[in-house]
Amino acid sequence: MITIKENENNVEEFNTLYDQVGWGHYDEAVSKRALDNTYYSISVYDDNSIIGFGRLIGDTICFMYIHDVMVSPNYQNRKIGTLIMTKLLDKVKELKKENPDIRVYLGASKNKEGFYEKFGFVKRIDDNLGYGMILKGD
Repeated sequence: MITIKENENNVEEFNTLYDQVGWGHYDEAVSKRALDNTYYSISVYDDNSIIGFGRLIGDTICFMYIHDVMVSPNYQNRKIGTLIMTKLLDKVKELKKENPDIRVYLGASKNKEGFYEKFGFVKRIDDNLGYGMILKGD
């Protein structure tokens, strides 16, 4: 049975999903600190096994960032990612009551842009907003 938990933020489950989707994982202390600084998160379970996760980070008034949207490979293409995004965007709608102009960002994994476009996200280059960019490590 599929269930949803809000703000569960279990480090072991988080790192397990990171591994399952091929992103590797962080040291437990790093993951714990990241999760401790999460504004809102959704964990999706099949029985007691985590199968999906997503979180919101940000200042809650000027900007929010959708991050770490992950679905276990065995559950991809079964609307779990859509469920996660819907719940995260519902929380954003609550925040927009205070500031309707809050900006919501995300970084799509390569070739996953189409999934996010279904929720109204655009590639920044398409809207004269400039490129979305990331600071490259040394």
